[in-house]
Parts: sequence; C-alpha cells; structure tokens
Amino acid sequence: MGVDKLRLGLPKGSLEKATLDLFRRSGWHIKINGRSYFPEIDDPEISCSMCRAQEMSRYVENGTLDCGLTGKDWIMENDSKVVVVADLMYSKTSQRPVRWVLAVPADSELKTLKDLADKKIATELVNYTKRYFAARQIPVKVEFSWGATEAKVAAGLADAIVEVTETGSTIKAHGLKIIHEFFQSNTQFIANQEVWEKNPAKREKMENIALLLLGALRAEKMVGLKMNVPEDKLKGVVTLLPSLLAPTISTLYETDWFSVEVVVNQSEVRQLVPRLINAGAQGIVEYPLHKVI
Repeated sequence: MGVDKLRLGLPKGSLEKATLDLFRRSGWHIKINGRSYFPEIDDPEISCSMCRAQEMSRYVENGTLDCGLTGKDWIMENDSKVVVVADLMYSKTSQRPVRWVLAVPADSELKTLKDLADKKIATELVNYTKRYFAARQIPVKVEFSWGATEAKVAAGLADAIVEVTETGSTIKAHGLKIIHEFFQSNTQFIANQEVWEKNPAKREKMENIALLLLGALRAEKMVGLKMNVPEDKLKGVVTLLPSLLAPTISTLYETDWFSVEVVVNQSEVRQLVPRLINAGAQGIVEYPLHKVI
C-alpha cells in the first residue's frame, strides 16, 4: 500500500479499552502514548487516530477517516451515510447490545409517547429523538444532557429522559420506569462509501480486519476440547459432541485409541465433560481460543 495507509478511527472513551483489547486478540497491538490522539500500531499498512465515538461516523462519512469503530446509535444520531462493514457485538462491559429507551418517574402518569406532547426530554441523543417524535407528529422539547441524565427528572429539569441501558437496573435505581424502547445498538465497523467502492486495496484490508475482529469475538464464547477415547467407546463419545462442523479424530500411535478434538461453547463445558467421562473419554484437556473463523 506504500504511503497510502488505511486511516483507522478508534473510539476514545467508554469503548476504548474494550476496542484495544479486541484488536490485540485479533492480532494487532496498539500502543497509546499519553494524551496522543495518534496511537502506534504494529501494522505498516494502517495509521490510527483516536476520536470520540459520538463523532466517528461524521469523520468516516466526510473522508477524514477511511474507516472506524463506533456505536450504531451515534451513526443514527448523526444520520451518517457510511458502509457497515461488520456488526461487532461488544460494549464497554459485555457482548450484549445496549438499548435506548424512554424513561419517566416511576409514579408518573405518562405512559405512552403521545403523553409526552409538549413535555421536556433530556438526552445525549438529541437529533435522533427530535426526528423520532417529529415523524409521529408529537411536539416535544428536546434538550442536550451532558451527563447524569437520570438525575434530570428527579431535579425537575426534564419530564422524561432518553437514555442508553443494558439491563435497566440503573434507570430503576434512579426511581424511573421505562415506557418505550427505541432501538438496540451495538458497535459497528464502518467505512467511507467512496473508499469502499473505489479503492480495492483498502477495501480488502478492511474486509480482512473485519474477518479477524469477528473471529476474535466468536472465540470469546468458545473453547477447544481434546480427549483420548478407546475404539469401542468412540461412537458414543462423538454423539455427545457439538461442533462447528464435525470433531477432528486421529489414531494414537500403535494403539486402538483415538484422539478427538472439538470446539464447543464455553457454557456447555461443565455439563459436557462429566458426560464425556461417563461415555469413556479420558485425558480431557480444555484450552482457550484466540479466533474462530
């Protein structure tokens, strides 16, 4: 690629640590030097820039960056026209999507969207919220919230909030109740439309990055199992094994035993291992996976 490096945007803030860790597990080591907005990466074909997730889609859309990682919610907030290369199901704390919801005081008589007519709503997602209510011809006043949005209602600064949540527990803890869900959001790897369509070298690089990021995410939930099985127990053991395709089976040297290897969901291991032992498997080894592609 020469000097025409792929300009990659990395989210600064709540997604930063999880994103850098995901790249590390995918094969790239990124080093942030103090307050620098230009991290070092061990790939001569990529140059990195740090920016807020809320702004990322604008920089990708206008071509300042070729690609970047940000939340689906901020793409919708900015109404950005970008290419979604991959859906990456991770957030700052988990691999679950987050939800943007409308919440009001627990004892409020407000129960539907129409009840919010002429009311004041506090949120970070100002543009999306305005468009959403305007499309339904419900007049509301939407104000930007710089943070601690849940406290705005208790302080009498707003009648309702539009806020992001994963489980709803924080909203409930602030004495609020959810009366409407707008959409679910997750991290997305996005690309500039022109670069995606007209620069095959950069497009291939982005596709390869997406492939490895997705592989690393998939591997987080899976482990490898390896075991030895006598020939007369083999069929019974294999019938117990889930797999991406089929288990790998090879003979052990000068014996009537087989080595069986399989990839399984980590959540299945504690139930599966005792059943494998009872079916005749021995020497079971569990090992972590870096990528599943």
